[in-house]
Parts: sequence; C-alpha cells; structure tokens
Amino acid sequence: MKITAEDVLLRPLAVSDTDALLELRRNDRAYLEPWEPRRSDSFWTSDAQRALIEADLRAAAEDRAYAFGVFSSDDERLVGRVALANIVRASWQNATLGYFIGQHFSGRGLATQAVRLTLQVAFDNLSLHRVQAAAMPRNSASIRVLEKTGFVREGLARRYLEINGIWEDHLLYAVTVEEWRL
Repeated sequence: MKITAEDVLLRPLAVSDTDALLELRRNDRAYLEPWEPRRSDSFWTSDAQRALIEADLRAAAEDRAYAFGVFSSDDERLVGRVALANIVRASWQNATLGYFIGQHFSGRGLATQAVRLTLQVAFDNLSLHRVQAAAMPRNSASIRVLEKTGFVREGLARRYLEINGIWEDHLLYAVTVEEWRL
C-alpha cells in the first residue's frame, strides 16, 4: 500500500529500508531523545532496525499494528515514521497513533500530511472507529499536528508514559470516524 499527499508518500517500510531508517534515527538521536523512551545501545544498530521493520510487517499481517515510512514525495527520501499500534477490534475498533519526523524535515507540514494520510488508512481501509494519540504538554509541535488533523483533546493522563527515563504527563487526544468525515 502506497498513499501520497502533496509532499509525502507513506508506505510500509521494507527490509531494504533498514539503512535509511538507521541513518535517520542516528542523525536525530539527540533531537528525538526528549520525546521518546530511553533506548539501549543495541537499538542504534542495523540489526535492531531491521528487526523493528520485520516486527512491523508481522504486526500488519496479523492486523495488530500498521507502521509506515514517511517519505518526501519529490525524492522518496525517508523523513520519518508513523504508526497505528495497539489495534483492538470487536466493539472498540481503536488504535493508538505515534509518529516522528526528522529534525531537518520538521516545520514543513510533513507530519500533518502524514497523520492525515494515516487517518485515511485507519478509517477508510482498516474500518477503525477511533484513533487516539498522546503528547506531552510541552510538545507544542506535536499538539499542533494533532489539532490540525482533527484530534480533540480529551484530558490529561498523569505520569502516562516513561519518556527518556521520566514518567511524563500526556495530553490525550482522539478522533472518531464520525468527526473525520465532517
């Protein structure tokens, strides 16, 4: 599955993308550190990134999660990653959203376009009813992306996720298919 917007192309990462993902992650290690869990040294290796991609592909085959590389549409360079994870079917039809865009590509609307495309997949292709996301209150860029793409703030979860070694509060956001269609 490949989908495009004005400036981005989304597609599942392939094992052949391992080097590009590793380069992006290594280049942005310090930039992303305040927003992510602590990573072991082994995370920053080709083997770990390949294993991550392979796990993403297995999760999609099992309808548990769908991860996409975010590529620049003009040169198909990997600029980030977006994922629908923790998919629960039955009466919930829900997923959680996570994403990052590399530092040198931020501020261009690429995250907003990638999230919009991911919501299109969630609602039109996967028939989900709801997508949730969380952002630390000080992460104004991420909050802007969520609000621009139709997410509604639902509340504050105290000490919600362990980020960079600290249990951080997060603002909780969600969007449903009904709101998406408006």
